[in-house]
Amino acid sequence: MISVNNITLSFGGKTLLNDISFVINKKDRIGLTGKNGAGKSTLLKIICGIQKTDSGEVSMPSGTKTGYLPQQMTYPEGKTVLEETLTAFEDIFKIKKQIDDLNKQLAERTDYNEKEYLKLIEQLNKKEERFHLLGGHSLRGEAEKTLKGLGFSESDFDRQVTEFSGGWRMRIELAEILLKKPDLLLLDEPTNHLDIESIQWLEQLLISYHGAVLLISHDRLFLDNITKRTIEISAGKIYDYKAPYSKYENLRNERIKQQIAAYENQQKKIKETEQFIERFRAKATKAVQVQSRIKQLEKIERIQIDKTDISDLKFKFPPAPHSGEITIDAENITKKYGEKTVLDNISFTVERGKKIAFVGKNGAGKTTLVKIITGNTDFNGRLKLGHLVKTGYFAQNREKELNENKTVFQILDDAATGEVRTKIRDILGNFLFSDDDIEKKVSVLSGGERSRLALAKLMLEPCNFLILDEPTNHLDIHSKDVLKQALKQYDGTLILVSHDRFFIDGLVDEIYEFTNKKIKKHDGDIKLFLKKKKFENLNEIEKKTKQENITRKKNKSDNKTLYLRRKEIDKEIRKLEKKHALLEEEIEKLENFIADSEKLLSEGKKITDLDFWTKFENAKKQNEEKMNLWDKLAHKITKLSEERAKYQ
Repeated sequence: MISVNNITLSFGGKTLLNDISFVINKKDRIGLTGKNGAGKSTLLKIICGIQKTDSGEVSMPSGTKTGYLPQQMTYPEGKTVLEETLTAFEDIFKIKKQIDDLNKQLAERTDYNEKEYLKLIEQLNKKEERFHLLGGHSLRGEAEKTLKGLGFSESDFDRQVTEFSGGWRMRIELAEILLKKPDLLLLDEPTNHLDIESIQWLEQLLISYHGAVLLISHDRLFLDNITKRTIEISAGKIYDYKAPYSKYENLRNERIKQQIAAYENQQKKIKETEQFIERFRAKATKAVQVQSRIKQLEKIERIQIDKTDISDLKFKFPPAPHSGEITIDAENITKKYGEKTVLDNISFTVERGKKIAFVGKNGAGKTTLVKIITGNTDFNGRLKLGHLVKTGYFAQNREKELNENKTVFQILDDAATGEVRTKIRDILGNFLFSDDDIEKKVSVLSGGERSRLALAKLMLEPCNFLILDEPTNHLDIHSKDVLKQALKQYDGTLILVSHDRFFIDGLVDEIYEFTNKKIKKHDGDIKLFLKKKKFENLNEIEKKTKQENITRKKNKSDNKTLYLRRKEIDKEIRKLEKKHALLEEEIEKLENFIADSEKLLSEGKKITDLDFWTKFENAKKQNEEKMNLWDKLAHKITKLSEERAKYQ
């Protein structure tokens, strides 16, 4: 159990967290929610010990391990993907090094009967047993399995980390954290840059994870599938709901209604009190009562309501200008980057008014096809846009096109026409720009703010063909809802690249699946597609799972057999080495006796003692026999040592 106790933190005179407390239990699955800037990421940093507080503390049992995935990370250089992932097992590799050091020491020593030698053997046995229990012989397999779950292929394992984009590097960091198996996982937007298959894999892993999980995400379905509890941060306070996100929303709305009713009731009482004070302030007979009412007003804790997230603004795209029946006619499209083929001889037609989602693993060609459609890259084949088609395109880096010298308000004001100009402030509010933000220049905005502004601007530009490439990456759940409702009512053609299943659900009527350099068209929404894919792959998954279980059991059995055989060999070697050492001592005594006897004989002394000759002959015979036995033992020890080396 981890306790967050009375945490208070202020920045620049503003109280971000005000005396908050809650408990994280061993198996908790908690979603941390609240509007941008409420303090969610800061709270994660406090729990993992990165951020200090003004007061309060986080207490946890000794030895508790936390794993923290931030939104922004620094990445190492000079390591391959697999090498960097394997750093998760540093503690286990330290044990392996200790085992190697102990083996080296034993190989260099000859004092087989001394206490120090036996003590080293005892230490070695303990270290090897610990290494085995921690799964030291299957670390690489565990790392590879996790990397594959996150979308990496075997050919990626030996590539340098620096060759990958920020999103793929984030996956490497996530793999490291998961392999460390901490008691508490702290995840800040873990689904950013993950494709749908990887998100589903991560969901299953987190659902069955042995420890507690506290995560921040703007993916509603991801939260609903994993969390059982939701903690909201609002106005410096927390509200703890024993429910996943969707149920939390309903409970929160009820709380807001009660809060509004309490606020209105409080305002009524305050007004009545103020009227009483004003009415009788000058009357001496009412002086005591007036002072009492003044003190009452001073003691009242004023109820605050967060009105931002309960906005009922309904924004619509401008009507789509008329165009021909066909929006895109593409034939034999092929795209290569050097020797690598991304799209291979694909053909398709998009009719006017269709809403299509591009889905598939990262790197499968979705963004490449979007760039081909928008004329931003060359290709082989034929592609023609229909009559009077006017394209509106949101790329992942479109924010770079914004005028750095203009304010947030000016960017939208320049793009807006007609009645929508009166709603610019409301639109900006839904894209997380407050009254203070709208006068900021683009040059001082963060990457996320620029992306949201570019998306808001696109919503104002009349077009009949919208192409949106990952438009929700920097939006909170409320802003995504506003965008989704606007797209539902949009009467033009839409191509959407997104990994957010809830956002896609109910929005598109066709799915284009990118796989093996081709595209496959599926009619229906994302739920039907995912259900169909699961059914199509069921036999393969079952077969693969069975084979993995068989292999896992076999490996486990083999590892145990190898471990027991290694222990048996160690025991036999120690036994033989002890005999070998005793033989050496006996041989040394015999050789000393023989040498002394031969010295007497060489001096020419006459020896009449018959026992001397008997002892002398017996000594030579015993020495020869013991030397033969010594050689056989040495040979057997060498053979056993060679066999043991195979089981390392």
